[in-house]
Amino acid sequence: MNEIPPIKDAATAFLQLVVSGNVQEAYNRFVGEGFRHHNPHFHGDAESLRVAMDQDARANPDKVLEVQHALHEGNLVMVHSRLRLRAQKQDMAVVHVFRFEGLRIMELWDIGQFQPEHVVNEHGMF
Repeated sequence: MNEIPPIKDAATAFLQLVVSGNVQEAYNRFVGEGFRHHNPHFHGDAESLRVAMDQDARANPDKVLEVQHALHEGNLVMVHSRLRLRAQKQDMAVVHVFRFEGLRIMELWDIGQFQPEHVVNEHGMF
């Protein structure tokens, strides 16, 4: 698939490629020159996050990302997902916010919350 989809589809395709371990392909297809991110655990450049994503893909080869919602406004896309790292670990609620220039991701924010063992809220996290 050589065609680059609209930005909402590009954001979800980027996440699915990363989760499936195809991090370099995700970067080649969707990340723009000058990309920066806001994850507090890594330097803010594209390469630092790419390396971390590669390491995570090797450490969690069976992870699954289920997109719950994807919203698009202007040049921003927000994707709310359920992330399953391994069968023995808790699921996570994850939100990624992408800023695009054209069809390239230029900026990324991400937040995550583990699902507690006992959920009090009758609606759950998803």
